[in-house]
Amino acid sequence: MNEKTKEIIKPFLKKEMPDIKPGDTIRVHQKIKEGKEKKERIQVFEGVVLALKHGRDISGTLTVRRTVGDVSIERIFPVHSPNVEKIEILEKGKVRRAKLYYLRERVGKKARIKKKI
Repeated sequence: MNEKTKEIIKPFLKKEMPDIKPGDTIRVHQKIKEGKEKKERIQVFEGVVLALKHGRDISGTLTVRRTVGDVSIERIFPVHSPNVEKIEILEKGKVRRAKLYYLRERVGKKARIKKKI
């Protein structure tokens, strides 16, 4: 990226970003607009980070996976989106890969990640 592009993008980047890595269990607070009245509320999505793409750049994204019963849900969050209110880390995971896509095939105890102490 050249200097002009960096200068234009700078005000849209979030200042405080936690040190998120794959394997971490995080809670993402996202603004959601509902109905015709455009009522705004915050929805929380909690899960394990499978992947970080494009780093800390403006186009950076987080892939978060959550399992409820037998059903797993994956959501992709743009890190610097104004709709993402905040991201909090609940626990650090100990993994040896950058992308944890193998967790998609795992169920139950096999899908667990060791905690960092």
